[in-house]
This record gives sequence, structure tokens and C-alpha cells, in this order.
Amino acid sequence: MKIKNILEKACAKNNLTKDEIKVLLEAEDEDKDLLFKTADRVRKENVGDEVFLRGLIEFSSYCKNDCFYCGLRRSNSQAQRYRMQEDEIVEVAKRAYQMGYHTVVLQSGEDMFYTKDRVCSIIKKIKENVDVAITLSIGERSYDEYKAFKDAGADRFLMRFETSNEKLYKQYHPGMSFEKRIECLKWLKNLGYELGTGFLIGLPGQTIDDLAQDILLVKELDADMIGIGPFIPHPQTPLKDEKEGSVDLTLKSIAILRLLIPDANIPATTALGTLDPLGRQKGLMCGANIVMPNVNDLKYKLKYELYPGKICINEDATRCRGCIESIIVSLGRKVGKGKGQSRHYKRKAAS
Repeated sequence: MKIKNILEKACAKNNLTKDEIKVLLEAEDEDKDLLFKTADRVRKENVGDEVFLRGLIEFSSYCKNDCFYCGLRRSNSQAQRYRMQEDEIVEVAKRAYQMGYHTVVLQSGEDMFYTKDRVCSIIKKIKENVDVAITLSIGERSYDEYKAFKDAGADRFLMRFETSNEKLYKQYHPGMSFEKRIECLKWLKNLGYELGTGFLIGLPGQTIDDLAQDILLVKELDADMIGIGPFIPHPQTPLKDEKEGSVDLTLKSIAILRLLIPDANIPATTALGTLDPLGRQKGLMCGANIVMPNVNDLKYKLKYELYPGKICINEDATRCRGCIESIIVSLGRKVGKGKGQSRHYKRKAAS
């Protein structure tokens, strides 16, 4: 199969077979360059040159789960645990707004200390104080809880399925269920959230076939926002000695998903920038249009260790904001104004 023909089909139909996706994932040299240039063009045509910033507030490092790849896993006795108070979270959201962020992402481990009422209270207080979109990234909850969060004012929800290979999912997520994760994602979509999902690249045992299936599952879920990042081994997890995920495959996956869901929001992730000093720039040049800097105080940034070596955790939020803007401008792009709602979501809502 010729790359050119596959790319033409992707642009015309926003659809590819698993085999065609695998050809793109294995592209090298000029073929890879053509994939990235095509994705960058499709990004420009569908979401423009704006890069939207999301202020990330990691408000709890407690987690009830024991995922094999995550530094916050329940069994990690060396993890530094903290929980931010309600008013603290609201203050950080206010500060983020003052720095020019129009979306805040409230992220934590799956920490049931934050009950339905607590989460609703935080959402309402933020909305009362500042005009921001709120993205939740707090994992699996009941349908009623998701509905309550939406009613309280939450706009978006981000929850990756990590891998579509059910055997790998079971292996790396003890006590969890792939079916349940997909059910939660469908609930969120039905409730009218702007839905974000995605997967890890380079989990031990993952094949190119698995990755192609991951991409197809994102397409099937009709995601409005797509988060993809490379696996980075954490020294206090069972996967500590495994090889890190590929930056190259991450970039190719971003590009392919830009072709399949042209008007989705796609971040250039911090993990990408952690493995490659120019990772975020490369992500933005092959289809990405979102960056999610951490706006927390340093004392919390240092403790929320999903993986080691995370970039920017020693920088204060104001300096980080300036640095990100200079990266965006250096690429001939501009920082987006407003809340940066997914055009994919907007288009579906209007139809």
C-alpha cells in the first residue's frame, strides 16, 4: 500500500482500516515526513493556528487503584501523598484565570475522599469565582456522580482507556475492568460532556496491531479530545525495568488521529516533552493544538509523580506560562483566546 494513497483516503473519508493504520505507524523517512506534513495541514484547515492552554491542577495524589505503570499506585509506599483543600483548589483556579487560562483541568488519583458533594462544591465555587471551562480527570465514578458533576457545571471529562488489548488491560490494572472503563466513557458521552480519552504508547507487550486498535477505538468512541503519551517507567512500580515508549510512535499516532478526527482537540503532552526536549514542539507540528501546563504550587507539583523526570515541575506557574507561550510563537502559532471548546464537539452539538 502506498502511503500517498492511504493519506488521500484518510483526508477524504476520515477513515482507515487497521492494516492501513499499521502502514502509517511503520512509516519511515519521506513517508513519515509526508504523514506529519499532511496531519499539520489538516490541523491548520480544521482547527487553525491557535494553541489552547489548559491549566492543570493536580489536587490529590491518593489513588485506590494499583496500576502497574503509575507512581501513584496504591502499593507505592514511597509515594508522597497529599490532598488539597477545597478553598485551595479554588484559589489555584482563580490564579490560573488571572494568568490567562480559560480552562482548568482538575486531576487526581481515584480518590474517594472527594465525594460527590465535595466535587460538586469545588466545581460550583470555581464557576462562581471565574469564567473558566472545567475538565475533570478523576477516573471511574457512578452514572449518578457523573450526572451530578455535569449539573454542578463541569464541562469536560478526560479518562484514557490506556490500552484496548483486554488481556494487557487486565494484566496492568488489577481489580479493574476494561468493560467498566468503556461503559464509563459512554456514560460521559451520553451526559453531554466534551469527552477526552486516549492511550499509552509502549506498554510492555503492546504490539503495532494493538496500537492500531487503540486508534480505532478512539475513533469509535468519537472522542472530542485525544490524549496520547509514551509510557515512562517509574522506579517504584512493577514495570520499573521496562523500556520507555517511543516518541516516534507517539507522534505518528497523533498525526493519524488528526486525520481520522480532524476537528478534535489533541494535546502535545508533558510526557512527550519529558522524553524529548523538543517533544511538545514536534507534537504541535504533526497535528496537536493543545498544551496542558501545571499551574499548582511547587510543593504539590513535586509530589504528583506519575512517572519520574517530569519537565517543568521545578518552575513556578507564571514562568511556565511564559515559556509555553514562547514555544508556541516560535512555531508561527498563537495562544488561543477563550475556552477552546472542541470544534468536533461543537459541530456534533449543532447537528
